[in-house]
Amino acid sequence: MKIISTNIGNPTTVTWKEKEVTTGIFKYPVAQPIFLEATDVKDDHVIDRKHHGGIYKACYLYGANHYPHWKALYPELDWNWGMFGENMTVDACDEENTFIGSIYQVGSAKVQVAQPRQPCFKLGIRFNDQEVLKHFINDTRSGIYFKILEPGEVREGDEFRLVEADSTGITVAQIFQMLFRKLSDRQVIEKAVEHQALPAGLREYIAGLVD
Repeated sequence: MKIISTNIGNPTTVTWKEKEVTTGIFKYPVAQPIFLEATDVKDDHVIDRKHHGGIYKACYLYGANHYPHWKALYPELDWNWGMFGENMTVDACDEENTFIGSIYQVGSAKVQVAQPRQPCFKLGIRFNDQEVLKHFINDTRSGIYFKILEPGEVREGDEFRLVEADSTGITVAQIFQMLFRKLSDRQVIEKAVEHQALPAGLREYIAGLVD
């Protein structure tokens, strides 16, 4: 994976169900590097700290290789990198072959694969269509949230170098499918429940899938 765009969002206030909502999902490319901190990206704006940011959602990555799929569904949108609220757009992201817990060096930062993205209504606001949520959860193009093990700077052109592969063998795509009850393999689910790289709340939810 190679970074092709670093993206930052400013607070944007929109009207949602007759109420004003402020969101940081409107991210756009920036010319300068970005700095990955322990719970978020420096100078990025995380409005809803209950559901965004934090140790297990410090930085979000999405693949440019997924964009053609979405452009075909939404050709009328003004497309730019950062459309999914990602801080890093990479040339190629493969959720079906990226493993929870694996550690990468990128720029001067060291990061760990933490979890897939669970879309909320703010993605629908960004796309001007709440139906995008159905499209999103019926696929495996979730993007990846990272835990920051060593804060550092990343920039366009930096590549992700695998430092330590996780031996559990649970992919980002499998966790995403579990979240929306599209994976029922008991053995995989039980391994996910024990996986220490996943946040505790997520493991508790997955534990509830075991009959």
